[in-house]
Amino acid sequence: MAGGALSHIKVLDLSRILAGPWSTQLLGDLGAEVIKVERPGVGDDTRTWGPPFVVNGDGTPGDAGYFLCANRNKQSLQIDITSEEGQAEIRALVKTADIVVENYKVGGLKKYGLDYDSLSLINPGLIYCSITGFGQTGPYANRPGYDFLIQAMGGMMSITGEKDGVAGAGPQKVGVAVADIMTGMYATVGILAALAHRDRTGEGQYIDLALLDCQMAMLANQNMNYLVGGQSPERMGNAHPNIVPYQVFETSDGHLILAIGNDGQFRRFAELNDQDWADDPRFATNPARVKNRDELVTQMGAVMQGKSTAQWIDILEQHTVPCGPVNTIEQAFQDPQVIHRGMQREIIREDGVIIPTVSNPLKFSKTPVRYDLAPPRLKK
Repeated sequence: MAGGALSHIKVLDLSRILAGPWSTQLLGDLGAEVIKVERPGVGDDTRTWGPPFVVNGDGTPGDAGYFLCANRNKQSLQIDITSEEGQAEIRALVKTADIVVENYKVGGLKKYGLDYDSLSLINPGLIYCSITGFGQTGPYANRPGYDFLIQAMGGMMSITGEKDGVAGAGPQKVGVAVADIMTGMYATVGILAALAHRDRTGEGQYIDLALLDCQMAMLANQNMNYLVGGQSPERMGNAHPNIVPYQVFETSDGHLILAIGNDGQFRRFAELNDQDWADDPRFATNPARVKNRDELVTQMGAVMQGKSTAQWIDILEQHTVPCGPVNTIEQAFQDPQVIHRGMQREIIREDGVIIPTVSNPLKFSKTPVRYDLAPPRLKK
């Protein structure tokens, strides 16, 4: 792979499923050479996590879409790390590698001599990132960790879904594996920071990353709402705990998102509907609107049902009031802005099969993201 901000970097990817592969795909997008080590004859578990499956050139089902989402810009190498021969292959690769990413259970690679302490003796500048469910230490360190479980334990499901008393209420996971994905993003940030440290000192280092830690960290304002206010946030459906109006409203033919983030936007919305809400002390400021949300939302709901979604978007955009439709994924890919930004593309695999992919959102002026390698097939 030519070019890319990390074209001088070599990554040994010993991870599978999503968090680790998400990180190493991002490193590959930035130009790094990524060697994905897979179990002989089986490969990454997600190769079979379907349907849907991509269709091979001979018409047979290939890899699952799940695998394709996180393994672009990598080479696949089948190595049996349980064998002495396989362990020797890994050590040989580590001599020239800059980064190792793995998500085996705690101590899982130590018995093969492939842990950080062992491999750093071969390559003192090695950056070694371990991703587990609960981290390398603590009472849960030896437990397996999966995104669904982590979303539950880390509080995400307690704030996701309809509020109690509404039809369909109850704990709800997010529709994509956010704990895995955010852990992959944190891993990438940590690895890049470690590279910067190595550039100054020549020292490699070890990164201990846990899905539960990342899930806790990513709760952002909800975490701080609890720490500052002393009360656990609750599920609120599509409403926002700190901003009103900031939710879904029914229109005459569907739904619309209103994302009013300040008092000026609220005043414009009120005035274009000939309402005195912005002058009413119950609604004039955001803290007041949060306090009196039920009354305001009821009044707004009646107004919103008077026009279609398209009519509302046209009017609100003219008055710079943030809003938008609730799209399906198909509709999102058909959105003119998404098309303009090139968020869907294709990569031709080495056997000629066209593999669809979602573009990396980073837009660099000097070192553009690379799309050189389609997710690799598992060689026979």
